[in-house]
Amino acid sequence: MCTFRFKMWWMTQRMGSSGRDIPAETQFLIVEAADGAGDEQSAVYTVFLPILEGSFRAVLQGNENNELEICLESGDPAVESFEGTHLVFVGAGSDPFEVITNAVKAVERHLQTFSHREKKKMPDMLNWFGWCTWDAFYTDVTAEGVKEGLRSFEKGGTAPKFVIIDDGWQSVSMDPAGSAFVSDNAANFANRLYDIKENHKFQKNGRKGHREEDPANGLAHIVSEIKGKHELKYVYVWHAITGYWGGVRPGADGMEHYQSKMQYPVPSPGVQKNEPCEAFNSIADNGLGLVDPDKAFSFYNELHSYLASAGVDGVKVDVQNILEALGGGHGGRVRLSRKYQQALEASIAWNFHDNGIICCMSHNTDNLYSSKRNAVVRASDDFWPRDPASHTIHIASVAYNTVFLGEFMQPDWDMFHSVHPMAEYHAAARAVGGCAIYVSDKPGNHDFDLLRKLVLPDGSILRAKLPGRPTGDCLFSDPARDGKSILKIWNLNAHSGVIGAFNCQGAGWCREGKKNVIHDVQPGTITGAVRGRDVSRLLEVAGDGWNGDVVVYSHVAGKASFNQNQRVVVILD
Repeated sequence: MCTFRFKMWWMTQRMGSSGRDIPAETQFLIVEAADGAGDEQSAVYTVFLPILEGSFRAVLQGNENNELEICLESGDPAVESFEGTHLVFVGAGSDPFEVITNAVKAVERHLQTFSHREKKKMPDMLNWFGWCTWDAFYTDVTAEGVKEGLRSFEKGGTAPKFVIIDDGWQSVSMDPAGSAFVSDNAANFANRLYDIKENHKFQKNGRKGHREEDPANGLAHIVSEIKGKHELKYVYVWHAITGYWGGVRPGADGMEHYQSKMQYPVPSPGVQKNEPCEAFNSIADNGLGLVDPDKAFSFYNELHSYLASAGVDGVKVDVQNILEALGGGHGGRVRLSRKYQQALEASIAWNFHDNGIICCMSHNTDNLYSSKRNAVVRASDDFWPRDPASHTIHIASVAYNTVFLGEFMQPDWDMFHSVHPMAEYHAAARAVGGCAIYVSDKPGNHDFDLLRKLVLPDGSILRAKLPGRPTGDCLFSDPARDGKSILKIWNLNAHSGVIGAFNCQGAGWCREGKKNVIHDVQPGTITGAVRGRDVSRLLEVAGDGWNGDVVVYSHVAGKASFNQNQRVVVILD
């Protein structure tokens, strides 16, 4: 099983049995092999981690001769010489999850540029129910819309305790000669930031073309109001790692000291072999105003200190992988990404004391191996409410990506809608994911019966202790494509284990078509087994004398039963 970047921004999983099955941009690979023969046969798991060295990043890929290739890239034409000796870490053992954890910790000791998840401070927002404005409004979000949404939740008795004000609050515009990207469910990627403060939609009595200079009438007025009236604990806002999709406008009034300069992103050859991206193509065509890397901390600190003064508690920092395509003239992608990550983490530590950051569109090892403090990472491509092919893919991708990502940060499963044909499916996955639980419902469009299954009366959630991952017997099956395997996701609580079983068959990312496709319109019913020992670390709760017996409570059936070291048959439509 491997996780590879099928898009510029995101990873997904692939299973195979030979070298040629390993795609370009593979960042994590685990292989299962038999050790011994006959009755003595057991499995050995070997992990391959391509890493960073100097100015270069390594990834894996297979070829037609079933050979495993190591691909090196600096991202800067001026950086060609490589004299390193440590390109891939290899570790092996009998427990796949222990092997993976030990391998990442060994790389942590070697590189000393990142920290394992266990060492990081988790923001408290993970423990509370939340609402994100994105699908509710897209970039048309307004202060009034935020208030309307919160009132709508309160009427049903399940009110969010944190809010993410997503893209749409910033002061952005397009260059006169720019080429707009037009979509009803996406940003205009040609826009650039021209002021760190909010736009008129989030100013008290704001009107287009007029800037309110009094900070009390800016973002602070809406944050103060919604926290006071709706008892919100946390408010986060969105921004791109470069300020906005198109960066910071060079020479913008009041922003000259960031010394932003126009650059035109150049994609990695490995990424080009996989899925094309409209967002990246728009940015590449229009260019991006990149803040001088030496001014990155100044930019972040001024932005974040303004937000903190307005009562904002954290940020969702998006579009992070774009830095890999801007390394030319900066010593390469690794150096540029690390410089920005260091500046970002320093600003977060200074301004948001609860480590208030969600990292997004950041699935490259340039970022992962440069993160010492960031503790939450979006774990897959977006929740796409209108794409019927995406929902089973989303759950499977998050689970398998978490096998790798969960060693670095707490994976975030993204928002979902409580009113949607797949709402219960998404809700169940988040219940076992160990993640934040938040929706992006439009005002007045909520299923409170479903939400009450996830959210306690005080707005807190029952969050499992660990990142939710596939059970050991699912690691090498293909629950999206093989027509027979269920996906089981395990997690651990203080006194029990939890397993979610999902039918993810019928859709997957197509290697030839370079997109998500439904390959089986009616995948049918599948059957599998659940055992207590599927919870990999259940022994930590049960104690050394545990003989495998468990009491199983079925959420769907609403019944508990004693299970004497036997499997429970699960049938999923």
